[in-house]
Amino acid sequence: MQELLNRPVLDFIPQRPPFVLVDRIVECNEDFTRSEFTVQSEHLLCKDGFLQEGGLIENIAQTAAAGHGILMLSQGKEVVRGFIGSVKNLLLHKLPPEGTLLTTTVDNVSEVMNVNIVKGRVEDESGVLYAEGEMNIFLEN
Repeated sequence: MQELLNRPVLDFIPQRPPFVLVDRIVECNEDFTRSEFTVQSEHLLCKDGFLQEGGLIENIAQTAAAGHGILMLSQGKEVVRGFIGSVKNLLLHKLPPEGTLLTTTVDNVSEVMNVNIVKGRVEDESGVLYAEGEMNIFLEN
């Protein structure tokens, strides 16, 4: 699975520029996925030099999607698209300014039928927490 981490993140997610909110997957296994993303002021979801709330939510979702895609490919299966079904217990602590390197960790809580339940955290290199919450992600068959 380690060799898959060197592939472009676009191999694992359906989003395309200008809506991509993950630069690379740093670590991935059956329990969690960790990604990195550098906030750029020209990004579609930045306003006044800060990544907006929707960008933080989408960053968590794309990290989860990329991790699931890597796991599927490592098992010889196709990557399937996922859709946010619900967001729960979301806490948005602050908005990250441009230039911030975000590290997002998504823990795989459970998978029931075609729904992945995940918990995500978005923080910077100093450990400043920007967002955290849970998502139910519905997977296409």
